[in-house]
Amino acid sequence: MKCQLKYQWVKLPREHMPEGKGIMGAWARLASRAAFRNGYASYCGHSNAVSPGMWSGGVVGLKSILELKNRQRALETLEQLAELGYVRYDLNPKTKKLDYQITDWVLKCSGAECMQGAVYATEGYGFLCLPRNITERLVQQHYIFEEADAWLDLWCHSVWEELGNAFSYLAPAIQYGKYGALLTLETLGQRWGWEKTKVWRFFKKHGDVFALYRLPGSYGCLIFNKLYPTGTEVSLPAQAEIVRILDEMRIWGKDVHKKGNDHAHMNLLITWYSRRLTHVAAEVAPVSESENRVALSCPIIRAYFSLCWNCKNCGYDCRNEVYRSPAVMEASKIRGPCVPVDITSIEKESFTYEQTE
Repeated sequence: MKCQLKYQWVKLPREHMPEGKGIMGAWARLASRAAFRNGYASYCGHSNAVSPGMWSGGVVGLKSILELKNRQRALETLEQLAELGYVRYDLNPKTKKLDYQITDWVLKCSGAECMQGAVYATEGYGFLCLPRNITERLVQQHYIFEEADAWLDLWCHSVWEELGNAFSYLAPAIQYGKYGALLTLETLGQRWGWEKTKVWRFFKKHGDVFALYRLPGSYGCLIFNKLYPTGTEVSLPAQAEIVRILDEMRIWGKDVHKKGNDHAHMNLLITWYSRRLTHVAAEVAPVSESENRVALSCPIIRAYFSLCWNCKNCGYDCRNEVYRSPAVMEASKIRGPCVPVDITSIEKESFTYEQTE
């Protein structure tokens, strides 16, 4: 399925929890073990009523979920999450019963399949509905991110087949807002409260999940999510493919007034012209070998148009390199035979082209 910016949640497989230390890693573990439907849960011989997003048990169970050995540390982590507004909890000092409720629980993804069977999901099975804005609370409070916080921040901003980001049709991409397809290490560092070198070390360490592509000049970088579940096999694009798409957008936006630096301007071009790229790819249907004039080799367009290079007065049909007799013209105006030109090989020079009947 598509996962666009307009969707309020993304999928986080329970087998891929955030790595490293951080408050959001603890939140993900608590949310992954919460109930996904109304029912009764058994714990130490007791049966407790639970609702979606709720867990009921004891401190020993909490330590197991958070993968902590210290009881006090587990309760401090739970209290910190409560102060940030991520959970609500209740601990009975007499019975030692502990309940917690995930406040950002997504209900809309629960279907008929969730109405039967166990109340709690099997550990490491299925996926968790992750609110896309789950980390914005930390950013607004100028919280210094830890490793798991940054990991989850990137994951919840993953998009797949987003109309305003042509690169997300190649592989799931990280995008912050409408004009945030391209990122920089500096902007991520400001968001997380890190130095640029620390951001770079993070991507070197977690390259098995987040692939970083550095772009020419001062455009910034693209980040792809290797593990995001799309329901289909996805391979990472080649650097040449990314540069080709950038060059096409630059050609389309050559007359656009530049706003801001190269990074900001290129983000605008990506948003404006991605729909054109994806729209062309969606509409092109291979009718027959003779009629099809566009070759597609992946979901994003890879169009090769038969263009007449500098043949303003040429009347030939370049469709199949079959030349029909042109209209009556002076021999001195014939510029020679027309050959199919790969549009990807056309450099930045401008050219004129008039379609002849």
